[in-house]
Amino acid sequence: MRIVIADDHDVVRTGLRHLLLERKGWEVCGEAKTGREAVALAIQTKPDVVVMDIAMPDLNGLEAAKQIRKALPNTEIVMLSLHVSDELVYEIVQAGVRGYVLKSDANRDLVTAVEALGMHRTFFTTKVSEMMLDGFCDRKPKVGVENANRDRLTNRQREIVQLLAEGKSSKEVAVVLNISVKTAETHRANIMRRLELHSVSELVRYAVKNQIIEV
Repeated sequence: MRIVIADDHDVVRTGLRHLLLERKGWEVCGEAKTGREAVALAIQTKPDVVVMDIAMPDLNGLEAAKQIRKALPNTEIVMLSLHVSDELVYEIVQAGVRGYVLKSDANRDLVTAVEALGMHRTFFTTKVSEMMLDGFCDRKPKVGVENANRDRLTNRQREIVQLLAEGKSSKEVAVVLNISVKTAETHRANIMRRLELHSVSELVRYAVKNQIIEV
């Protein structure tokens, strides 16, 4: 079993690595500190499973998962999170992620989750399984104003929202995404207009509410 670990905290990655390497025949073939690094590393190493925190800088775990699943449909993803909600689990399932473990349950559930995903089965932590049994995945969660706005953004726009909310300038966004500064500024203007936002602080609040970034 070849595994990539993605988490922005060194101590968390170390703990996850020790936990996973207790299993004979398992190999951690790479570690990433940002969502964008996780995508590049997964494409480079083609692991069986990616274990990734949902709250990743530069590119959040949800968007990174979409890119990994698109590029590597045979690579499974176990998402780690500090919390759980109907909306969050719905988004994760829609992104093609078939494993979800709360960090508080990692010592108990992570190895089992990776083992299941390695056989292309699903694994969801107990609380998530209960939500799914209640049938929330059979319907789209109730969409409020914030969710409606979020759903109107493209994946690229959500990437740009995260970068801007993390404090990057249009020039820095252009460098990260390998686009021109003019294109980055155009994207920024279109996003602000579409979301009816008027300042960076409003954009940050929007990103937090919609779980694009965590604070």
